[in-house]
Amino acid sequence: MDNLFLELKNKIEQAESIIIFSHVSPDGDTLGSNIALSLMIEKYFNKKVDSVYVGFLPSLYSYLPEYNRFKDVQTIDEKKKYDLAIAVDVASKDRLISGAFIYDNANFKINIDHHKTNNGYGDLNIIEGNAACVGVILYKIFTEWNLEIPKDVARCIYTSLLTDTGGFKYENTTPETFMLAADLVKLGVSPTYEFRSCYETKPQSMVQFQAYIVTNTCFYNNGQIAFAKITRSDMSKFNATDDFTEGIVEVLRSSKNVEIAAILKETKEGYTKVSLRSKTKDIIPIVIDFGGGGHTFAAGCTIKKPIAIAYDKLLKRVQSELGCENT
Repeated sequence: MDNLFLELKNKIEQAESIIIFSHVSPDGDTLGSNIALSLMIEKYFNKKVDSVYVGFLPSLYSYLPEYNRFKDVQTIDEKKKYDLAIAVDVASKDRLISGAFIYDNANFKINIDHHKTNNGYGDLNIIEGNAACVGVILYKIFTEWNLEIPKDVARCIYTSLLTDTGGFKYENTTPETFMLAADLVKLGVSPTYEFRSCYETKPQSMVQFQAYIVTNTCFYNNGQIAFAKITRSDMSKFNATDDFTEGIVEVLRSSKNVEIAAILKETKEGYTKVSLRSKTKDIIPIVIDFGGGGHTFAAGCTIKKPIAIAYDKLLKRVQSELGCENT
């Protein structure tokens, strides 16, 4: 990896214009990593960086330092040709949606990710499939470059780590995870503040919306499978934004007998966005069948079918993977 880190540094030094992308439906890892890398480039390389999001920027992460630096990718002139485009935590290029054209149009493209399904779509690919989050990779990079990490950057990396380990309870939580968390706390991060900001500041309408979705969840095959459906009507009823669905699928997975849980959300285009979680079953083969990707126990896809059709297709595929009857 050392040579890749050096090449990344060289490309940043050579670039006059830089843009950093987060993936659609952004989470704490892609947003925290985006800000962390942007701030380090601006501080130590004296370069101006455009940090962009695609689609919707969740207010859930507004506690992050310099959260307001993010620009909607649609405000970027498509004719602008950047010297360097960097995608962070973007498992596949289609997760850049409308930003893919700007990314592709850059003189040089970098892909920094931790998804094992990432096919290496950049000119330079820094992919560590065993890393808990992209924040871990960035910490290694900054350390390799012998750069002092400011508190604001440490906070962003901590959010990346906190959210992608599910509050340090997912399978990607290792001794190294806790060692990094300890290092970040030494740099000034408050675990209590970050946790409360991330997990305990939900608006009342979000709590009510999530309760409604969980209450209407369907369970199949003696409770091994949990499927929750979210329609545009459900979203409108609670005036819900995209971040209102954050964490629901993990709640479903927490039921004692559930092996695989899924959230199916109807998109504005009439397609179906799927978030899939499991306790012990590798679900990557399931989402790959629908053009998706992710991690062994946490993955997703978009099925280009109406939600009722997508629901039936996905349920049959999950039942088949588990060797269940269609009941």
